[in-house]
Amino acid sequence: MLLVLSAEHRAHLGCLPRAGGAGRGRGRGSRAGPGRAGAAAGPPLSLNVGIDIIQHGVEGLVYLLTESSKLMISEVDFQDSINVLGFSDDLNKSLLQLYLDNRKEIRTILGELAPRLPSYHSLEWRLDVQLASRSLRQQIKPAVTVKLHLNQNEDQTAQVLQTDPATLLHLIQQLEQALGEMKMNHCRRIVRNMK
Repeated sequence: MLLVLSAEHRAHLGCLPRAGGAGRGRGRGSRAGPGRAGAAAGPPLSLNVGIDIIQHGVEGLVYLLTESSKLMISEVDFQDSINVLGFSDDLNKSLLQLYLDNRKEIRTILGELAPRLPSYHSLEWRLDVQLASRSLRQQIKPAVTVKLHLNQNEDQTAQVLQTDPATLLHLIQQLEQALGEMKMNHCRRIVRNMK
């Protein structure tokens, strides 16, 4: 799977060949930010590029590495993805090595930053039927009450939902249709690439 870079990201990565040779031997900053980019650039004349260009280059590099790590693209696909940038072979090899050395750590950090969504624990349900009221003597008004128990951050929470059977049947049909679509080849390819 190839990583498709937008024109903006290609432009941001375009400063790497210019800054690569002049910046060797300098220490690497641990975080990207205006202060760090300024420190990495030193005096603007030493690299012959401005702080904004360095910052855009760092942002482009961060995007390249995070998206490649997210998709867990192979070495060959990574090389093919960056070949369109027109970099030298040495720079391409350096970027590939940077990706290979850091992709596991990047995936770990991305996993820690992902929001913790609630997960299913158990489900209780009840069917209530109202047979009559003061205004109507004979009526049948069914309602389905569902109590959904969820696990979230080591805590259990409960959500109570109530609906009529017609809406519940429509919801079931929509979920069955979505499950049917997941069996299609196109969806399987997408899910396989997400893992």
